[in-house]
Amino acid sequence: MHNRMGTSPQPAVGVPPHRALPPLRGVDNVGVAQDTAGSLDDGLLAVRAAEGDEDAFAVLVRRHSSRMLALAQHLLGSRTDAEDAVQDAFLSAWRRLPEFQHTASFGTWMYRIVTNRCLSTLRRRTRPLPLDTIPDPATDPDRSPPHVAEIDAATAALTAALQKLSPELRVCWVLRELHGLHYEEIAHVTGSREQTVRGRLFRARRALTEAMRPWR
Repeated sequence: MHNRMGTSPQPAVGVPPHRALPPLRGVDNVGVAQDTAGSLDDGLLAVRAAEGDEDAFAVLVRRHSSRMLALAQHLLGSRTDAEDAVQDAFLSAWRRLPEFQHTASFGTWMYRIVTNRCLSTLRRRTRPLPLDTIPDPATDPDRSPPHVAEIDAATAALTAALQKLSPELRVCWVLRELHGLHYEEIAHVTGSREQTVRGRLFRARRALTEAMRPWR
């Protein structure tokens, strides 16, 4: 991914010259030092970035990249695919910042962009998720090998159960259970009504509970 982020891509067709993309350094280690910009809130940074301030945008990338990468990896199950999705999402955000209306936080806006990227990827593919999709449970060095094996098997079962959910149900479950977003935030991220989000979460939880019944 770093080879993609380490260069300045050419502006997309229809993007004015002053919206040329900044030379981002990589999602995991954006090393831009911004003591003054770093003290500003996301809203002010977004305003500055919309005016072409690359340092302000770099601070936003540094603040939000870890969560966005975790979200993409939870949804896609592939580190490479997750990095590509987040890369594309931040580049899209840089181009679209003048359109950002501040009706939601910058973080919620990024959740929406990354989620849409991931949904597009999920709808195009059918390959199974690898086992690193679900965070590993806390490890205890005193646990016996049989106990560890049981936990690994349960994690594999949950991963398989998630794979069987539709992308829409999976997104809502991941945003709520793994990222702690509120129903209203999930509705904004997914472009759905809050009632729809609640319904999708209910169906996802019911399906996962049934799938995990042997492990309870």
